[in-house]
Amino acid sequence: MPAELRQDGERLQKVLAAAGVASRRVAEELMAAGRVEVNGRVVTEPGTRVDPATDEVAVDGVPVRIDPARRTVVLHKPTGVVSTMKDDRGRPDLTQYTDRYDERLFNVGRLDTDTSGLLLLTNDGDLAQMLSHPSFGVTKTYIALVDGAVRPQTLHRLREGVELEDGPIAADRARIVPNGARPGATLVELTLHSGRNRIVRRMLDEVGHPVRELVRREFGPLKLGDLPVGRTRDLTAAEFGALSTLASRDRPSR
Repeated sequence: MPAELRQDGERLQKVLAAAGVASRRVAEELMAAGRVEVNGRVVTEPGTRVDPATDEVAVDGVPVRIDPARRTVVLHKPTGVVSTMKDDRGRPDLTQYTDRYDERLFNVGRLDTDTSGLLLLTNDGDLAQMLSHPSFGVTKTYIALVDGAVRPQTLHRLREGVELEDGPIAADRARIVPNGARPGATLVELTLHSGRNRIVRRMLDEVGHPVRELVRREFGPLKLGDLPVGRTRDLTAAEFGALSTLASRDRPSR
């Protein structure tokens, strides 16, 4: 049933206010200005009702999360934690971070046990599938502390591509982080969209600079920022909109 003809559900301005988009009064003004869409159709009537569990709402073309049952959080995963909900070898796993939520969350992708940084936890299966699908090519940015002094020609080689045992791979971007050097080591920022196993470590091994420490700082439009190690936070409305827009724009053809 079109959202504007619903007799049940919640008033759209109330839903927008609950999602943190704007107050009810401002939400009504957004609707009157033709800036709000429900299921791809512009709605202007203040009496419009929606079902938060099934209807898709966007403001100025940016999706808004209106279903309170869906949750996605950012975790700053520490080293020593395996990216699984239950480890058969008894190592620390992700349940220590998901148990604090009422929703049953699971991880989107994984980080190696000895890699720290940004990991997504969600109960939104559609979002997880889209972000994990190779066709989306979601970029990830890492900061690596590596052995030795990295030279410009090495960065060029990483961008041009190196040959690994499972095929060639090239970084989207590679640069030295200023003021990040330690004795006998270099701090390198690497951005790539591959999800292959231990790919950053293997690339840097291939060019002669083994990794000492590795942190994932960005996942698509999401940034780790100053989130402390071992802590989680909910996505902001802007971050959810950016993720949803990315998924919608790059949806693979069936």
